Amino acid sequence: MYELDASVTHSMNGLAGHSAAIDFLMIWLSAVGVPLMVLAVVVQWWRRADRSHTRHVLVGAGLSFLLGLALNQFILLFVHRMRPYDGGITHLLIAPSADPSFPSDHATASFAIAAAFLLHGMRRAGFGIAAAAGLIAFSRIYLGTHYVTDVLGGALTGILAAIIVRAAYRENTRIDRWVTGIL
Repeated sequence: MYELDASVTHSMNGLAGHSAAIDFLMIWLSAVGVPLMVLAVVVQWWRRADRSHTRHVLVGAGLSFLLGLALNQFILLFVHRMRPYDGGITHLLIAPSADPSFPSDHATASFAIAAAFLLHGMRRAGFGIAAAAGLIAFSRIYLGTHYVTDVLGGALTGILAAIIVRAAYRENTRIDRWVTGIL
């Protein structure tokens, strides 16, 4: 399995370095993709249409984001995967990271938000966010900082977090009405 993962990762990273514009776009997307996604979620707080449901989804997305990253920290207690550039699999286009490679926090965060939107029935926004999440995940492999399975594992962690939040944080409960009534 490792050989396949390393081979696919190497191939995807091999696309880098042929176009300065695409390299720049991937570096930019990797750096600002998740913060822009979070900002896009936050600004919807004041959206007028179906305000209470929208706010419930936004809180669910935020909780999914946080739970996904917390799950990653738990996984890191047991898994210490070397980055692909440290193993000579990829060439790195950005500064190296001191963190282990698995799972990808970028993939976790972005897919947690997308899954939260989709699980709460906001399909149009959810599919758009999922497409952005896919691009962010791809950028991490393209730049040489993650294996393919790192971003797949991160995506699964984010989706799992959204499922847990969807099951635990119910709409129109007392706490939900209090949180969604703020501002």
